[in-house]
Amino acid sequence: MIFPYSKNRKIGLLGGSFNPAHSAHIYLSLYALKALKLDEVWWLVSPQNPLKNKSETAPYEVRFSFAKNLAKPHVRIRVLDIEQRCKSYYTHQTLRLMKRRFPGVHFVWMMGADNLAQFHRWQQWERIGMQVPLAVFDRAPQSYPARNSRAYSRFSKFLLKNIGINSLKAAPALTFLAMPRQSLSSTQLRKMLGEDAFLGHNKIAGH
Repeated sequence: MIFPYSKNRKIGLLGGSFNPAHSAHIYLSLYALKALKLDEVWWLVSPQNPLKNKSETAPYEVRFSFAKNLAKPHVRIRVLDIEQRCKSYYTHQTLRLMKRRFPGVHFVWMMGADNLAQFHRWQQWERIGMQVPLAVFDRAPQSYPARNSRAYSRFSKFLLKNIGINSLKAAPALTFLAMPRQSLSSTQLRKMLGEDAFLGHNKIAGH
């Protein structure tokens, strides 16, 4: 899937299993569009997170379809299956592919503070931080471990106070965004609804 994007567009990338996608993903994306002055946010649905148990992950087609339907009302949120089609299981591979496929586009990698806390477990995590700016969203109660993490120690010297996209055009760069907190997570949703997580979520999310 190739989009006719011109140079200098500003795109936030939100990767993950989306197992399942839920209202907090929408909330974070809409907040990022405004706070970072992005043109769009792209959800990259992972075929399988290497750090998660495959038996606890729903089939890809189910996760992708659910995410796409959830994001459908929001025209500036795109749900992409590029990792599935290219068999990319690692973020550094995906970023290399995205930069090659969309030259001149300014990408920002977005993640919750809980992901920054264990970012050092990602394959070639330092390369990721040198490839694209990192925008970290405050996600209680993970802020404290995130700021005491190995990744924060590595990239804290690139920490920006001005979170405007002009500051985030060049890597390495790191910014924290404090936002009104949404406690819902995919893990909590699955615990609450079990096998019905993909069916019953709309009632909880308000969609």
